[in-house]
Amino acid sequence: TLAQWATDDSVATVAIVGAGERGLCAGGDIVSLYNDAISGDGATSAAFWFDEYHLNAEIARFPKPIVTVQDGIVLGGGIGISAHASHRVVTERGRLGLPEVGIGFVPDVGATWLLSRAPGEIGTFLALTAASVGAADAIEVGLSDVYIRSERIANLLAALETTDAGETVMLLSEDQGEAPLRAARSWIDEAFATDDVDEIISRLRASGIAEAGQAADAIVAKSPTALAVTRESLRRAAQLSSLEEALDQEYRVSLRMLKAHDFTEGVRAQVIDKDRNPRWEPAGAVETAVVTAFFDPLDVRELGLAARTAT
Repeated sequence: TLAQWATDDSVATVAIVGAGERGLCAGGDIVSLYNDAISGDGATSAAFWFDEYHLNAEIARFPKPIVTVQDGIVLGGGIGISAHASHRVVTERGRLGLPEVGIGFVPDVGATWLLSRAPGEIGTFLALTAASVGAADAIEVGLSDVYIRSERIANLLAALETTDAGETVMLLSEDQGEAPLRAARSWIDEAFATDDVDEIISRLRASGIAEAGQAADAIVAKSPTALAVTRESLRRAAQLSSLEEALDQEYRVSLRMLKAHDFTEGVRAQVIDKDRNPRWEPAGAVETAVVTAFFDPLDVRELGLAARTAT
């Protein structure tokens, strides 16, 4: 659809909104991914991610304005279809996050590109704690651009039919208030400025700050493998030169995460059986060689976005 609209002179601006009242998008269908991991060969999941990541890149490079309305729940895949747009509007109802490490997976959909470029270490904080944030923090992190109250979204969409997108968005935007994460930067930057997850947890505990202790508790409950691979993903993404390169990397990691024990165990515990008691393997430190193997070139078809963009 985007490909068609890119060359359609009757389309000046694209707006992406959620269906219904709950939110923009709560993410991908992880039960389908789980079933493919348990009883399939992974081909269905690979095809889904292949299309999804190409869509994320297409949104980022679309030649016309795309206005995304981050109203309500915006998680995982919802970040991918909204946070790469040219005009990202968040409301007071917006709750944005990347909860993947809680199910033994990793932030994807270009999130490693975005989070690795957030101020200080707040991107790492969000990735490893799986925390969700409101409007002010979403703007601070770089997942959103402007704050517009939900009651004004109908006016926004109506105005976009006749008015320039940038002008309309700025006209309706308001002050989002102080970002709590900005005030927490001192202890976040200190604790997360290391590649070692166990060291991050130790620093959080040692800080004596209540919020830092809560962050440590959140991290400890997550998959050690997913945490280690996520930290390495962000470190590597920070050195890449394009979103397309980051998506290529995420594709390799996602395919391998699908076959890892902790993904199916995490989904089982959180969604299938709902016992909230995942049994991670390993339950502790993850060997460096195990982590780096997630990033090796694939034996099957690569995503190929960076090569396609270069040509």
